Amino acid sequence: MKLRFLVFLCAILFLASCGSKKRVVQKKNSGVVLAEPKPEDLPSVDEKEITRKLAKKNPALNSYTLAYIRKYASIAVREMHEYKIPASITLAQGILESGKGRSVLALKSNNHFGIKCHTQWTGERVYHDDDEKGECFRKYQYPETSYHDHSLFLTQRKRYAFLFEYHIRDYKKWAYGLRKAGYATDTRYPAKLLKIIRDYKLHEFDKVKKKDFIYEAPNRDGEETTSLTASYYEVKKGDTLYAVSRKFNISVNALKKLNNLKDNTIVIGQKLVLQ
Repeated sequence: MKLRFLVFLCAILFLASCGSKKRVVQKKNSGVVLAEPKPEDLPSVDEKEITRKLAKKNPALNSYTLAYIRKYASIAVREMHEYKIPASITLAQGILESGKGRSVLALKSNNHFGIKCHTQWTGERVYHDDDEKGECFRKYQYPETSYHDHSLFLTQRKRYAFLFEYHIRDYKKWAYGLRKAGYATDTRYPAKLLKIIRDYKLHEFDKVKKKDFIYEAPNRDGEETTSLTASYYEVKKGDTLYAVSRKFNISVNALKKLNNLKDNTIVIGQKLVLQ
């Protein structure tokens, strides 16, 4: 009897041990911290005056949306000039995808466009339930990086190429084109974007000309002012192609073309041709 009891007890302990091992959850890959350029002070695009007039004319407009426009309109205009994406579309997507900048993904990860990790992403990541449970999303240090990554996301994928055949001010075609290209699964996605653009007059930012949007790269942390007429630049620790492009007021695509780069990878000591 005692022998049977001992055998029975050992069997229970063995099964319990096996069960506990099955419940162990492996920690998901959190990615690596990528060096991101510090945000720069950009010129005004009349965002304060435009939103003030909107609020005065229609007090029912959402205050968080108006605040979002004041904060990010200049960034959307800068991306428009560099990548030919209407500022109205970028802003409307940011407002919609980030819940006016108040979604968990935007607040904790600075991801304003709901961009998922995909296979090529090596940076930090977070996991949220979306179309499926526990999906991987990109995490940024600054919202500005999220805006820039949104531009790269659209310009570097063939399925969005047809969008750039549309006029820069034809936000209606862009809205429907994004849905057609598969940016969102929601069939009402274009209508939602268009309502935001029209209610908040975001198309006004598509009219800002490049010659009226001039700024100088700031001199940070006691660094010597960088000459914008230099012929080449030697990559230093912490540099990214994006940071170098901002420092010398040249687009990332232009840098890649000048230096025959297939991707955005650069290494310390590498000399980049600037002109």
